[in-house]
Amino acid sequence: MKRSVLTRYRAMAYLTAVMLLVLCTCMVFKYGFGMGKDLTLVVSQIHGVLYIIYLVFAFDLGSKAKWKFGKLLWVLIAGTIPTAAFFVERQVVREVEPLLADDAPEPVKA
Repeated sequence: MKRSVLTRYRAMAYLTAVMLLVLCTCMVFKYGFGMGKDLTLVVSQIHGVLYIIYLVFAFDLGSKAKWKFGKLLWVLIAGTIPTAAFFVERQVVREVEPLLADDAPEPVKA
């Protein structure tokens, strides 16, 4: 597996998690204080698009790492639980790092 597959997943996991926290903050302001209705709509749409991209990259990583369905499902759902994506991303990196192919070519022996 190439390192770029893991890098794409990591970037989207962080981005999705941060946007979900921003969305939660917007929801508190919208429903708790009655302000920020338009901002909440925009942030929710951005998070939705980023989450779809996260799903694609996480599924790609899971299929290449040959995860079982339960593990893949947990990683996919992590983008919907505030702060879960941060913890799941760390766990995934620890598990996938040994599976990465070395980028350095093997020296040719004469």
